[in-house]
Amino acid sequence: MARAITNCPGMLKRLAIVAGHPVQYISPWLSGLADNTGIELKVFYLWDLGVSSAKDPGFGRPLQWDIPMLEGYAYQFIPNRASKPGNSHFFGYSNPGLASNLAAWQPDAILLMNYAFLTYVLLLLDPRFWKIPIIFRGDSHNLNRTPSLKDKISRLCRNLLFRRFSAFLVVGKANYQYYRDAGVPAFKLFTGLHAVDNARFIDAEKAVSLKAAELRKNLGIDQENLVIFVGKFVEVKRPLDLLNAYADLPTHLLRTSRIVFVGDGPLRQIIRRHAERLGLDSVLFLPFQNQSMLPAVYAAADVLVLPSQSETWGLVVNEAMNLGCPAIVTERVGCAYDLVVPGQTGWVFPPGNTGALKQCLEEALSDPERLHQIGENARRHVLKFSYDGITASLQQALQYVCHG
Repeated sequence: MARAITNCPGMLKRLAIVAGHPVQYISPWLSGLADNTGIELKVFYLWDLGVSSAKDPGFGRPLQWDIPMLEGYAYQFIPNRASKPGNSHFFGYSNPGLASNLAAWQPDAILLMNYAFLTYVLLLLDPRFWKIPIIFRGDSHNLNRTPSLKDKISRLCRNLLFRRFSAFLVVGKANYQYYRDAGVPAFKLFTGLHAVDNARFIDAEKAVSLKAAELRKNLGIDQENLVIFVGKFVEVKRPLDLLNAYADLPTHLLRTSRIVFVGDGPLRQIIRRHAERLGLDSVLFLPFQNQSMLPAVYAAADVLVLPSQSETWGLVVNEAMNLGCPAIVTERVGCAYDLVVPGQTGWVFPPGNTGALKQCLEEALSDPERLHQIGENARRHVLKFSYDGITASLQQALQYVCHG
């Protein structure tokens, strides 16, 4: 891990992190952060999704992760009074007890993992915290924004709100441009590329080959190339685009490949019925797979497709690449500009363009040896996207706000 902060003696001792809910991509980083930075850390959560029986609106089912989410760091859940908790609307985080609990803990700095909800805005406006440096880490971008009066008003409010932050943690190129477009000066931006727990996937790989082979056997897949979609079956992820593009592949590629939709959501039956109408018997489904099973899913696959209309980053791509599975993503997926190198670690196409997606699929599936090599390239490339990098960016930001 990165070294401990030493440039703020007597100043920075306590770091409070305010986050929406425990996230499988972030919790392992928090545990390492608490162990290795020499800072007293406490996370204030605003919702218990992922560690309770709370229902995830995208998957349409209760969601509880099967890896440790709360181990290795101090945390506190602040009751959420929202009638409909979550990040689908501005009032989804309504936590009147946050400010008093946060003030009582007396942090020297605060890291926010979001800003566009009621609780966060009230915290930023609260005079009790005006003298405390606040750092922001998010993964938004402007790739899917269209000019409109609503967008202009939103941009104005965002630009004003961003003045409250002392520093920003940047996750990638599109995210960097998002902050610059909002008027944030470059000297306030500290880059630590978006990452998952690479070590967990690398460790899992040693024992995953048998699980992957068993999964392919259970799905009736022998030597065929396997295309996968992993995530929520919702409109914004455009899973039907993948199905339509796949259906247009040449007959010989349809015979030598299979496609598996992994996950759940409101479009599940629609996808299934559309596959039947297209006469595709090579389209298969797997239910939602928890974290412990995902390495086998990626190891069994030959290419991942993320055809989203908009995706802030697409950490599923990080996960897949750790198992040597390259990705096909749209231009509006945030990781397209950092993680997916066209022709080297995957392919990029315009959202909604099923003809372009078909070409990507055809190129990927026509040459299995090249596809395997691109998967190996992806495996090496994703190692640059690590928790150590995120920690280093936080350390740099903390050093900056201490001396500011």
